[in-house]
Order: sequence, then C-alpha cells, then structure tokens
Amino acid sequence: MADAVLDQRRPEDSALHVVDLPVAGMTCAACATRIEKVLNRMDGVSASVNLAAEKAHVRLDGARIGAGEVVAAIRKAGFEVPDASLELEISGMTCVACAQRLEKVLGRLPGVSAAVNFATERATVRYTPGLSNADAIKAAVVRAGFEVAETGPAQREQIRARQQAQWRHERIRFWIAAALTLPLAAQMPAMFGWVGEAGIHDVIPRGFQLLLATPVQFWIGARFYHGAWSALRGRSANMDVLVALGTTMAYFYSLVVTALGRHDLHVYFEASTMIITLVLLGKLLEARAKARTTAALDALVRLQPRMARVERGGMIVEVPVERLQPGDTFLVRPGDAVPVDGVVESGASAVNESMLTGESLPIDKAGGDKVYAATVNGEGVLRCRATGVGGSTLLAGIIRLVEQAQGSKAPVQRRADQVSAIFVPVVVTLAVVTFAGWWLVAGDFQQALVNAVAVLVIACPCALGLATPTAIMVATGQGARAGMLVKNAAALELAEQIAVLALDKTGTLTEGRPAVTEIRPGAGVSRSELLRLAAAVEQASAHPVALAVVEAARAEGCVLPPASELQAVSGKGMEGVVEGRKLRVGSPDFLAEAGVAVAEADIAALAAGANTLVAIAGDGHWLGVIGVADPLRGDSADAVRRLRAKGVHVLMLTGDHPATAAAIAGRVGIDEWQAGVLPAGKAEAVSSLVAERNGKARVGMAGDGINDAPALAAADVSFAIGVGADVAVEAADITLVRNSLHGVADAIDLSRATLSKIRQNLFFAFIYNVLGIPLAAAGMLNPVVAGAAMAMSSVSVVTNSLLLRRWKPGR
Repeated sequence: MADAVLDQRRPEDSALHVVDLPVAGMTCAACATRIEKVLNRMDGVSASVNLAAEKAHVRLDGARIGAGEVVAAIRKAGFEVPDASLELEISGMTCVACAQRLEKVLGRLPGVSAAVNFATERATVRYTPGLSNADAIKAAVVRAGFEVAETGPAQREQIRARQQAQWRHERIRFWIAAALTLPLAAQMPAMFGWVGEAGIHDVIPRGFQLLLATPVQFWIGARFYHGAWSALRGRSANMDVLVALGTTMAYFYSLVVTALGRHDLHVYFEASTMIITLVLLGKLLEARAKARTTAALDALVRLQPRMARVERGGMIVEVPVERLQPGDTFLVRPGDAVPVDGVVESGASAVNESMLTGESLPIDKAGGDKVYAATVNGEGVLRCRATGVGGSTLLAGIIRLVEQAQGSKAPVQRRADQVSAIFVPVVVTLAVVTFAGWWLVAGDFQQALVNAVAVLVIACPCALGLATPTAIMVATGQGARAGMLVKNAAALELAEQIAVLALDKTGTLTEGRPAVTEIRPGAGVSRSELLRLAAAVEQASAHPVALAVVEAARAEGCVLPPASELQAVSGKGMEGVVEGRKLRVGSPDFLAEAGVAVAEADIAALAAGANTLVAIAGDGHWLGVIGVADPLRGDSADAVRRLRAKGVHVLMLTGDHPATAAAIAGRVGIDEWQAGVLPAGKAEAVSSLVAERNGKARVGMAGDGINDAPALAAADVSFAIGVGADVAVEAADITLVRNSLHGVADAIDLSRATLSKIRQNLFFAFIYNVLGIPLAAAGMLNPVVAGAAMAMSSVSVVTNSLLLRRWKPGR
C-alpha cells in the first residue's frame, strides 16, 4: 500500500504542503475528473487525480484545511482512501502497561489505530495515508521512549540477532548486579524475619554497603528509571514505576541513616539491590521462556532451504532461493527439501508434507502435481516448474498467518488489559495507605517504609499481560505444525464455544474431485451428443462439476464447439448458444424455472445414487441428464462422529438435489440438512443460526469453495478446508491445510486446551497479587521475598503456557 508522501514546506509559505493520496474505486476517467472537481471546490486545495496510478496529488494550505478533510471529501464522493498497515518490532517494553501506553500514544495520531502485543514485542498499525505515515508513526514510538524497527522476511534474521545480542548484554549486567549484591545478601540470615537486632546489617561496614549498592541502584537499575520517566511523561504508570519507587525509597532512607551515623536504625541497601537483581533475573528467565513460545514459528522459518538447483542454459546450477523467478525449472534430488512452490513436469516420487499438513504419510507426486516449498522429497528425482517464489509460497503465507495470529488480541486479553490499565495506580495508592497506616497508627516509620516497599514490589502487571498472549503464541505455533492456520486470536478463543457446525458438501465432506458416472439422454438424443453439448457450455465454468463434464467429453474424443452469449447463474447453472441452439445447463430446478418439462424418473434414479445432477435443455426442450459423483472423503463419517461426541450439532448445506443430499447425509451420519441452497441462502442460513443463539453459543461454518465465502463470513468461527479457493481462505478464520474435516475437531480441541491454559495463567497472575499485597501491607512479607515472587510470577505464567507444546491432534 502506498504511503502518502509529504513534501517539505516551502520557505515562503510554511502552511503549504503536498500530499499524495491513494484512491480506490475509480473505474474510468470520469471518476478521476469528479474527484478533482470535488477537491478543487474546497478552500485551500488544488488537486489533480491520476487514474492509472490511482493517486490524488493534492496541494493544500494547512492554515485553512487539513488532510483529514480532504480524505473525508474523497470518501463522501463514493471512493476510498485505503488504509495502509505497518508491522513494527518494539524494544524497551517492560510490562503490559508499556504496551497499553504505546497503543494510546499511537491512537492519538490522526487516522491511526494500533494493537501492541507485549509478549511478541510487536505493534500492528493501521493508518490512513495523508493523515499519517510510517515515519511519523515510528517517530511517535521513539518519543514514547521505545526503540522501533519495521518487520518482514528480510528483517527477521536481523531482529533475531539483535534480540540475542540484547539478551547477552542483559545477562552480563545481571551477573555484575549479582556479584555486587552477593556480599550484601550474605549478611541476611534473618531475611524472613526482616526486623531483628540493629547490628544484623552491620556485618559489612555501612560505607562499603553504600559503595556496593550505588552502582546497582543507578547503573544496573537505570533501565527502571528510564522506563518510569517515559511512562510518567506519557501520563501512565508501569512496572518500572513500582520498582523504581520501591527501591529508591529503600536506598535513600538507608543513605540518610548512613550519613547521619544512626547505627540504632536499620539500613536496607541489601533490599534495594536484591530487588533489582531478582527482577533482572526474572526478566532474563521470562525472555528465554518467551523465545521458546515462538519455537514452532522459528522452526517453520528454518525449513526454507537456502539454495536451489536450477536449469540455466542447459546446465544445472545452484542459486540462492531468493533469486528464483516464476517459470524457472528446478530439480529436487532424493532427500532434498523443495525450494519453492511448483508443478512437477517430469519424474515421480513421494513427498513428505507433514510440515504443512500434519499428515505423516508421504504423498505421491507425478507430472502435473503441485509441490510446496520446504516439503521433503523421497526417493525419486523431480523436475519442476516454479509457480510461487519468495513471499508467494504456501510456507510464506503460513508464516504470515501465524505471525498475524500471534500478534492479535483475544477478547479475554482485552478484559485483562482493562484490569492492568488501573492496576499500577491502585497499587501505588495501596502503598501510600500502607505507609501512612503503619507510621501514623503504629508509630513505626521503619516498618511503614519496609511494608510500603513490599507492597510496591510484590505487585506487577507483567504476569497479567503475559497470561493470554503467550498461550496464544504457543497454540498458534502448534496449530501450524498440525496443519491449522489460525488467522486471529479471537477465532481460537471462540472455537471452543461452537455448538453448531454447518458444512458444505462438495470439497468438505467429499473429495472435491467429481467425475461423470452416468449419462441418461432424452428421446432422440445420443449419449455422445448430450455430453458434447453440455461440455460446450460448461467449458466456460471453473466449477468442479463443470470441469468433470468437460473432462468426460474430452476423454470420449468429443470436439467441443464454441459457445456464445454465455451467462452464469450463481448456484444454478449456465446458459449459452451452441450451434444456433439456446442451451440451459444446470440443476433440474434451473431448467424447470424456464418451463422445461424435466424427466422425473431419470432424475430420481440418478439422485438416489448420491449423484450431483447436470440437466440439459435445448430451445426449451429436455435433452437429458448427466450424473456426476464426488466420492466421500474416507474420514468424513469418522470426523462427524468425533464432532458430535464433542457436543457439536452438525448440519449440511448444499446446492445439490434433495435426494443427493439425503444420500450423502445418511452416509456420514448427519441428521439435519438443507438442499438446493444457493450461496446467498447459505449465508442467510448461517446468519439465522447465529441470531438464534444470540452469542450464548457459537456457530461454525466449514467450506472450501468460492460459493462458501458469504457463509464463512457470516459464521462466528469459519473454517476453510484445504488450500483451494483463495477467497474462501481469505474469508475464513481458520484454514485447514490438510483436506480433512478432522481439522475442525482438532481446532476445537486446541481452542479448549488454549483457553484452559489462559484461565490457569490468569489465576496464577491474580493469586500472586490477591495473596501477596495483603500480606505485604500487613507486614508479613519481606521486600526481598516480594521481589522474588513478583519476578517469578511472570516466569510461572510463561512456563505454564509452554506446556501447550505437548498438545497433539486427536486423530
């Protein structure tokens, strides 16, 4: 998507600038002219519109009008200024409050909306060109106190290397902090009984304690001050505020006591240093565990081979994969990974596609079959033609979908974010109340200080912010390994609530490879003539049934005449003129609508055998009917039984004849079905099911074709079976790479396992604070123990999410 390009303002007129806006929806020069007229009527605007480039070049006087008004005018004229999207890698976030603050910062930019994921350290930004641009967005991130870099395939390795370098740097700082803290910690035999004899803290001279604590507080702990300042400057509070406030209170109290020489009072240098050191340890463990949550995605990325053996000038040469172009011929030797997507031109072998489909058995490949990047060749040699390279491979699409899902937010996470948004201010208030209570009521300033510090450091929103996204990250990775591509986290959350599942028939319950089984010509029409005329009209259609008729005609040696005046009637059939005759080809009802007297006996006989019926009429007279059968998938009946065992009511929606629908439904064990349903009717049926349940239970829809897209979009959760029609995959929430209905049951299983882990994580996150804060306020929790508990709360949540890596498909 093209960004708006903002020119530098002219010195003689600082308010005048230029904006290039992308415009969608123009169909002719008249559209461009209309937009120009609309814009040029606006005060302070001079515009020219380029139809070929689909851009509006606008000069505007910023003192009199803004770019937002120009965008609004274009949209009011009936055209669209498409939003652009930006994926950013964010460094420097310390807790979920940072992510929320950054969302607010970006949301304040004109025309910008953003979702920031603390667990993945990524921001997905959508913006309206002309109102904002990528540079302005990245500048806002930097002003908020974070580091930013654009993401993408080319940057992925750089980002990973930078993260590894940063982790090593933080590890060195932790060990320095640990070395400085260890002598202070060694004098704490009464750590769990914080208040003891005054001399217990004077094993090491206080001057030396100050010398050890100062670099930990202000050098190692500088990151907390920086993060706290950035948060407060942005009118919010985060974990850094809590840690900086608590440790600073302990440090400066100890500094004053030391400076005054009050040996009758305790000093708490060891508390401030140990809290910082333990929090750093927790962050290191958290970072290492978070890295493991993306292990499945990293494994997919590593599957792509680096080199390919390509035919160039009659020779086989090795070239980097990124240099391959569509149409290049490449060879795959036994045991090699396929470098890019392609079609087999010669050779035969079996290819292991488990990394895409989760199916462990190799798939036989021969001339004309498709092969996919990163799948592993068996014993034979394959000579292939490249069809998908770079970002166009199936593997690249899977990686994009997994990244998109991992960066999205589930509804349950948004509720947790609402809690964490007010969490830090509430904790600071509780700490103030604790301090005031102990000092004013109990008259003990030292105990008041210690307890207030304990309240501050036990409470951290990190675990709450990690509870949902880490589970989503692991689950989507495991789903990808099993051949399930989850488009967004909301779909993964809602899948467990599916109570009704509507299924398409062709390509979902059946193989999607229909073939002609029987031909019944009418009176005075030969078998070959009927097939020839039907195929002449159907050769203009891409429907699987039409392709089966054309293939049968060619197999019998029929020469297909040209057809004119072709017209497709969605879900019903085709019309056209062949050799001067007006033909109507499609369902029996389609012919009956035109007043054709159909042969009911032939229709009933073919439909009883679970055939899809292709009826043909010429000039309003019945010519015959062709039976096309699409064999059931071998595991469809078992998958339906498995879904019903999970409490899911399964129904079938099909455009086929009622007798055909009844036969298929009976074979797979479906009790409820609707036949003769057009694409719009499928969407209406699904919408009606959704309305009936009113959000109390969810409705799923599974299909594979273009005709299924409206129904998929209408469902609460939608499944695209296989990698067939792109529009079906685009409309679906979950794409099942393997052509099996078992994938729907697997997705429901994965959803239930994921939501179970999320609930456990939220319990762990809350229990630390529900138990810890009252104990700290009551003076029953040592600040050092509180710091350790706070650090480990995040680690425990991430570790619990990692247990999802044990999940396997149920079949």
